[in-house]
Amino acid sequence: MDNTALCYRQFGEPESVLHRETAVKAALQPGMLRVQMLLSPVNASDLIPITGAYRHRITLPAIAGYEGVGRVIAAPKDAAHLLDRRVLPLRGEGTWQQYVDCPAAMAIPVPDAIETTLAARAFINPLAAWLMLNLWPVQGKRVLLTAAGSDCAILLGQWALRRGATEVVGIHRSAIHADRLRGMGIVPVAQQDSDSVRAAAAASDIVYDATGGELAQAILSAMRSSARFICYGLLSGQPFALQRHFPPMHWFHIRNHFDSLTPQAWHAAFHDIWPLLMESQYSSARQLPFSAWLSALADYRQAGRTHKPLLDLTRDNP
Repeated sequence: MDNTALCYRQFGEPESVLHRETAVKAALQPGMLRVQMLLSPVNASDLIPITGAYRHRITLPAIAGYEGVGRVIAAPKDAAHLLDRRVLPLRGEGTWQQYVDCPAAMAIPVPDAIETTLAARAFINPLAAWLMLNLWPVQGKRVLLTAAGSDCAILLGQWALRRGATEVVGIHRSAIHADRLRGMGIVPVAQQDSDSVRAAAAASDIVYDATGGELAQAILSAMRSSARFICYGLLSGQPFALQRHFPPMHWFHIRNHFDSLTPQAWHAAFHDIWPLLMESQYSSARQLPFSAWLSALADYRQAGRTHKPLLDLTRDNP
């Protein structure tokens, strides 16, 4: 069968180096599922590797995309029960393509009650939030979030409150996020309000930071030495320096935890995550046809965006 994928053969800005390529799909290997992709989101974690930030672990040419949902169209005998089921094809190929092959043991079945637009976004951000809250518990603590309007942060905030955080404060850049955060029980603070940012940092017990740069530096300089700072992203594109008096800082990269999770552990994680997602507020979704991938990337980069662009891999025309 022919398969169309968004590939890159060199590192650079995604809009410049990504190209749609069509080729015959290789024969399905033993123990693998073939999944016809339905929807795949655009995330920072999809775009940053294309720039070459992680070139030491990427072999070119490569297919973009790290998550999405699809329907199983071919399976080995011991996984025949998955045929025609919606699954998350984890630890397989890049997901910005029509057909993805993945290990049968790593395919996460999607419950019938989960909408496809939600299932497409159930991996990277939900699993990251779930793992961070397990690694750095928040019960009885005051929590501070940066990039609070992002998908990962809004789940971190809601799930932290469920786990007994006494308060969650969210720093946001666009005023459009303030009412939305309040509706989730998260106290909004404008990033431009430097006095309020410093006050929130000084009162926090644990910070989950996705921005880095000057904001991270300002927060760290105001925090108590007994607090904890977890950096899980550098959306600003800027690093920050550490000084001796700063509180303990921890780096979180979700991919560093993949190899330590057995198939049983993956399935157990999603046993927890599915009901949490159903009970949480999440960004709305905007579907764009696969052929409009450039528009999807432009949509993702819009300031103040409150939705998630999804590539519809089944649709090639507007």
